Amino acid sequence: MAIGSGLGAQLGIAAETTYGNYVAPTKFLEFTKESLVLKKTTAQSAGIAAGRLLALSSRRVVTRREASGSIDMEVTNKGMGVILQALMGTTVTPVQQATSTAYLQTHTLASVAGKSLTVQKGVPLTTGIVTDKTFVGCKVTAGEFSCEVGGMLTASFEIDGKDCDESQTLAAASYSNMSPFHFGQMAVKSGTFGTETALDGVRKVSVKIERPQDVERFYAGQSALKKEPIENDLVKITGSLETDYVSTALDDLHTSDAATSLVWEFIGPIIASTYSETFRITLPAVKLDEGPPVVDGYGVVKPSFNFTALYDGTNLPKIEYISTDVTL
Repeated sequence: MAIGSGLGAQLGIAAETTYGNYVAPTKFLEFTKESLVLKKTTAQSAGIAAGRLLALSSRRVVTRREASGSIDMEVTNKGMGVILQALMGTTVTPVQQATSTAYLQTHTLASVAGKSLTVQKGVPLTTGIVTDKTFVGCKVTAGEFSCEVGGMLTASFEIDGKDCDESQTLAAASYSNMSPFHFGQMAVKSGTFGTETALDGVRKVSVKIERPQDVERFYAGQSALKKEPIENDLVKITGSLETDYVSTALDDLHTSDAATSLVWEFIGPIIASTYSETFRITLPAVKLDEGPPVVDGYGVVKPSFNFTALYDGTNLPKIEYISTDVTL
């Protein structure tokens, strides 16, 4: 029996082969919060019957089913590959680094067609019985990463799902010894792509990657369920840099509207040889939208620069992840 509170909850995921077809979870996320729920659309008959004062229960129907919500978590040194692949789109096979136990995953921005997840959550009753809610056909429609002074690197993933299936067997959760990335490991670099240099004075960074998709593909003959969402707009990547005004580097970029490559990385302990646990977001062309410095008192000037990432014509945004994971 589990603990009859959130302490007994679990969340497992697996990449699907076919959209909406259940795959037993193989990775279990140490999440901090989730909001995945079944959403149903109902219709009630408005038929008039002599003397009837209340609508009949038997004449209410469910006309469509879907699921949505979000998953919040800390970004850890293991187990992130499946959900990063669903966000970024590239089919990734971890590459062994030399002969070490370190494996590199390179998640380059690509189409997310065919990339869906089964997400299974276990929700404990107060009795300690854990109920199963399995969400199939889960598409990641956005992912946001953030880290500030004294904090951990966190992520929030927005999910659109095909359906909630409560007939599956709850998988037995298992966890490897995972450690979170944190501010003490963080560095921010900018400049020419491939030769970026460290930025000083950065206190907080956030990056949001949005994958717009048509999630309203409800057709006749689909038993009130949707077909796989299709990308229907350009990817949008935005973010912010909260800083102390230690130089004019970012201010000058804002003024000129020049592009710069931005690298945001976390380098953890060495796994083997020269290879360390790594989480790195590279945005080859970033333009600053707003954030010129203003003086609002006696304290240190602290401008916040909002930015938009764009395509430089050659290099695509990517997330690099070095861990001991041999497979996603």
